[in-house]
Amino acid sequence: MHRIGSVELALAEPVPTPTGWVGRPELLEAVLACWTMVDKTDQPLTPRIVGRPGMGKTTLAQAAAASLNVPVYIFQCNMDTRPEDLLVLPVIAENGRIAYHASALVTAMLEGGVVILDEANRMSEKSWASLAPLFDARRYVESAVAGCRIPAHADFRACVTMNDDSSTFEVPEYIVSRLQPQLEVDYPERDAELAILRWNVSFAPEDMLSITADFLEAAHRHQLNYSTRDGINILRYAVKMQKAGLETDNMAALVRAMDAVLGPQCRDFASGTQTPDGPADEEDGTDENEEL
Repeated sequence: MHRIGSVELALAEPVPTPTGWVGRPELLEAVLACWTMVDKTDQPLTPRIVGRPGMGKTTLAQAAAASLNVPVYIFQCNMDTRPEDLLVLPVIAENGRIAYHASALVTAMLEGGVVILDEANRMSEKSWASLAPLFDARRYVESAVAGCRIPAHADFRACVTMNDDSSTFEVPEYIVSRLQPQLEVDYPERDAELAILRWNVSFAPEDMLSITADFLEAAHRHQLNYSTRDGINILRYAVKMQKAGLETDNMAALVRAMDAVLGPQCRDFASGTQTPDGPADEEDGTDENEEL
């Protein structure tokens, strides 16, 4: 519990954090640089981490937060997120009294932790407006529900992740100017992606890991939206099928898992029948021998 004036707030619980970051080290260093204080008059930056779904944006933010050895909180944003969801919610408690519950964001503000606003560009402008004073020199929020102003702890840090897809809202420019710098998480190189797969599915045979990394590399080259997360799910399902006795051959298990996770068309891109924007150009240099 935390008291602000006459208002008592029940706090949220922090989330478990990963033990490390296997992706590009410069991305982790960039997030930590944003949160570094160089002078008593300085302020931390609030970076926005952008990229396609499944590329490890949230994992990157969690890993950076974990390295600070402070509590980490995640607020999952969506199109129905309201200002009160972001800040303080009233809840009917015992004897019909009103209890006030702080969100993950407000809890991080009070505890001096890190908050990750996940998939933040799914929120409407009305919700973003409630955060404007938090992400500038004022560093506070106003809760109309609880009737109080909530200042941020000096150690409070934040970042937002944003998906690069069509199911998101355009973030207001006055908010974008507060969420700087922009850090882009793109498809990793083949060896880096193999390391990420090995980290997440350490129990998978090495040949299955290598085949999956090759498949993802080819898909990235064809600009298909197959993510590292897709590769992790393919591997996990393939190994689970083998454990359950549904498949014995590694390649057969992988093919079956790819079809189940991505659809049977996922192995057609090498023959030029699948591209992001329609039929492939016959002279695009595609090697038909790449088909799995």
